[in-house]
Amino acid sequence: MRMRKIKWAVDYLEHAKSLVQPEDHKGNWKSFLGCETLHVEIGCGKGNYSLGMSNIYPEHGFIAVEKNESAAGIAAKKYDDEEHGRLCLIHRDAANIEEWFAEKEVDIIHLNFSDPWPKKRYSKRRLSSATFLEQYKRILKDDGQIQMKTDNSSLIEYSLLEFLSHGFDLIEVSVDYRREEHKEDVLTEYEEKFVSLGQPIYRAVFAKKKEN
Repeated sequence: MRMRKIKWAVDYLEHAKSLVQPEDHKGNWKSFLGCETLHVEIGCGKGNYSLGMSNIYPEHGFIAVEKNESAAGIAAKKYDDEEHGRLCLIHRDAANIEEWFAEKEVDIIHLNFSDPWPKKRYSKRRLSSATFLEQYKRILKDDGQIQMKTDNSSLIEYSLLEFLSHGFDLIEVSVDYRREEHKEDVLTEYEEKFVSLGQPIYRAVFAKKKEN
């Protein structure tokens, strides 16, 4: 469901301190955030996941990406108001994400409850489609990871095949991830809702294959 426009959140983006222009930091993100491990969450929504993860891992750098202006505005205000580690926000469409990062600059990419785009004619818009995977490969370090969570069984099935066909190894998979407690991994807003309804959470972790 498309998020309704929230005027205060849209207006907030005009002066948000946590908002950055990605081209300004290409190749220097780790220096900018003062970290050795760099995470990128694509489609952060209202920002809870990256905020929580930055507090669990304060020595790591987190970049949250959100294209919806209302959701991005809500996330930006949280990041400006609350205590957190090394965290910033990009309000852009990630269709050309490789323009923001240098080759092999990113350690971990998070895809949390991405839009499944269920109709086949829109499959190229999925964040786990070949168009995106080829970009991820360029910006991820060798052995860099993509950690994916979804409630959509069709999307995880599609994604497993796409990743394995485009230079990634499957290193973890679960069809009911939250049947056990995972304090190392923050629940997203969507995830809390699905868990409360008793719906299974699908999770897979992929590693970029080393270059020969």
